[in-house]
Amino acid sequence: MEDIFVARLMSTDVYTVSPDTLVEDAARAMREREIGSVVVVDERNAIEGILTSTDFVDIVAERKPKDETPVSAYMTANVTTASAQQSVREVAAILTDEGVHHLPIVDDDEGVIGMVSTSDLAAYLSERERPSAV
Repeated sequence: MEDIFVARLMSTDVYTVSPDTLVEDAARAMREREIGSVVVVDERNAIEGILTSTDFVDIVAERKPKDETPVSAYMTANVTTASAQQSVREVAAILTDEGVHHLPIVDDDEGVIGMVSTSDLAAYLSERERPSAV
């Protein structure tokens, strides 16, 4: 399998929110856009955290008023990230080693520039590794 830069398969239309965005608004945006995560950024687009569909299990289980709870209360801080110049193999290893399904792609100057998910990798592999006709 050819190893390519992750920039070739990352999604670039990452949906971002501020730390004070309400979880209800984040959930609505995720549902409308059919995405599994939102990246929490500051005013410079620097990553502060990530909120995934898995985090909503905790939100519902704790029964906090969703219209009064900011995403910062549930986001994962200290987010593992990758750069667009890393290889697909490196990114796959990060996803596996960290046990995460969403990996923000960041640039030192621009902040968050993309997202790679386990679904992106599966789609890439299924396209690259199709069996040849006999």
